[in-house]
Amino acid sequence: MKKLIALLLAAVMTMSLLTACGGNDGAEADETVTDAAGAENEADSADAAGAESEANDADAAGAENAEDAADAESGADAEEAEGGEVSEALADGVLTVGTNAEFPPFEYVDDNGEPDGFDVALIKAIGEKLGVEVVVENMEFDSLVAAIGSKIDVAIAGMTVTDERKESVDFSDAYYDAVQYVIVPDGSDIASAADLAGKAIGVQMGTTGDFIATDDVEGSEVSRYNKGVDAVNDLINGRVDCVIIDKNPALVFESTFEGQVKAIPGEQFEFGVEEYAIAIPRGDAALLSQVNKALEEIKADGTFDELVKQYIEN
Repeated sequence: MKKLIALLLAAVMTMSLLTACGGNDGAEADETVTDAAGAENEADSADAAGAESEANDADAAGAENAEDAADAESGADAEEAEGGEVSEALADGVLTVGTNAEFPPFEYVDDNGEPDGFDVALIKAIGEKLGVEVVVENMEFDSLVAAIGSKIDVAIAGMTVTDERKESVDFSDAYYDAVQYVIVPDGSDIASAADLAGKAIGVQMGTTGDFIATDDVEGSEVSRYNKGVDAVNDLINGRVDCVIIDKNPALVFESTFEGQVKAIPGEQFEFGVEEYAIAIPRGDAALLSQVNKALEEIKADGTFDELVKQYIEN
């Protein structure tokens, strides 16, 4: 009996020990799982925090870059506005130029029917400096100023700078000094300002000669022509007594009609020196600045002098 009781007690103790060992292993396992989960959560939290921090840094950097870009663009706009370096007239890469190809040697029609001459060559050289194509439109002189800014971008046509024209257009820096001449038939007794009074005078419409004959000569009868050569032809045919026109065309006509007409310097008639310039849309400061800069470069690099030799001196 005592032996049986001892065996039963041993069995109970064994069971208790087995149960106790099993409970500790489970707790340890649970604790291990809990620790792993906690570590993973901490890692996830750290990763999330790091990602969020990087995102915030990226956003901040992006915002800063965007702000810098905006500042740069704003600065460029301000510089453009202040410097006036861009003209809408040149945005299409073409400079459309008006001239009147009836004023040799500054402008005339060549053997191929195209406008040529000193002014045409000069504006093409300016266009090259500006990096644009130059398209020349041959028009009546009297319509040039009105066409600037609409049909044409600029005009170059031996055009004298006057206060009246300044009311409609701006002018580049002067590129040539000129004076009016008086063309008379060979053997004429016209030789001074007083001799012009009451005379029939031929002029090219809208030119300085037109203004002088109309405003400054007492009792004059003015005949206006679209072409200077037509005025000279009427002079030869006795329809007018003289023609007032710029020096260089006058000398060309004297040579062309040698023995029939002579050209008298304007100083004898008290004509003042005038300046030729390029007419530009009024208020287009950007285009004015670019044209003047190109003109300055052409004078500095010798191109201007070469054109004078080619078209005027020869």
